[in-house]
Amino acid sequence: MDSEGSYICDNCGEEIVIPVDPTTGTHQQFVEDCPVCCNPNVIHVDWNDGEVQVFGEPEQDRF
Repeated sequence: MDSEGSYICDNCGEEIVIPVDPTTGTHQQFVEDCPVCCNPNVIHVDWNDGEVQVFGEPEQDRF
């Protein structure tokens, strides 16, 4: 199983690599500040058949 996943920060466009842990559940959601631009992202981690899928979205609307 993968121990890392990555997402693209919606604010600055950088690819962010994060550690992932399948023992905390197959569907995870948490807020993490981007280490590049410091804007908060809601991170979604889903495990499917041993493969991890990670994506991020802005915590707040920008409008």
